[in-house]
Amino acid sequence: MPPGRLEDFSINTIIGPNTSMAGDIESGGFTRIDGSIRGNVSARGRVVIGEKARMKGNVSGTAITVGGVVYGSLVASESLVVLSTALVLGDIITRRIQADEGCLIHGKVAVCTDEESWKRVLSEHRDAQGIRSALPVFSKPRETS
Repeated sequence: MPPGRLEDFSINTIIGPNTSMAGDIESGGFTRIDGSIRGNVSARGRVVIGEKARMKGNVSGTAITVGGVVYGSLVASESLVVLSTALVLGDIITRRIQADEGCLIHGKVAVCTDEESWKRVLSEHRDAQGIRSALPVFSKPRETS
């Protein structure tokens, strides 16, 4: 096993069933979600989104497995698995993907096999995310006094 990969097997963060939270999560390693999250998840390791999990936010990690519902983008620097029970409403960017029969993906899927295309697609995605996050500022109705 290469150095630095051992942390992928120890769970750093668990959001259990019947747990709901709002806010972003930054994890140093393996993250498992079985509850409900309204916020982004950024892990420096694997991310598993269980079958009963419900998420509204973006997810990034080295390898992501989705079994539940994700309303947001998924960025996996190594691989992504979408199980038959999954519903993904958002874009996917990864180097390898496995989508089981029966899953539902509604969004753009980019599978980058070389470093140059990975960097380009990731940069375009981040630019688009920045524009989307600024849009609500411009579309808020003005208060009149």
